[in-house]
Amino acid sequence: MEKLRTKLRRFFYFLKHKWLSFDNVVLSLAIFFCLIWTYAAINSMARNWMLAENLAKKQYELTILELEVENLKLENQYYSSAEYQELSLRSKMNKKLAGETMVYLPSNSDYAKNKHQNTHQSTPPTKSNLSQWLSFLLGT
Repeated sequence: MEKLRTKLRRFFYFLKHKWLSFDNVVLSLAIFFCLIWTYAAINSMARNWMLAENLAKKQYELTILELEVENLKLENQYYSSAEYQELSLRSKMNKKLAGETMVYLPSNSDYAKNKHQNTHQSTPPTKSNLSQWLSFLLGT
């Protein structure tokens, strides 16, 4: 029991005079506060980065919405114009102006409808990798 008590006394003496000296305590506190300050600075920078990204996204959305509003205003002006009203009336009521002639075209035949659908593309034969390198190196 006496050995244990002696060892404990030595340990506390060593702890008190080596580790818990004034210089070591001040240094430990300084390191602790530096770590806290570094963490807070990094956290603040990350938050500022996220807020800047959100702001840029919102400004982009605002620009798009402003362009859509401007486009809708222009469409409203066009729909209220006499030109649109005349074109709408002419297309819906089959009306014409004086001096114009109406031409009615027949509907397209099956040949005309399928003319551009039946185009097939011929693929050139693929060369092997070795023959492609040889033609590249020899310039053929």
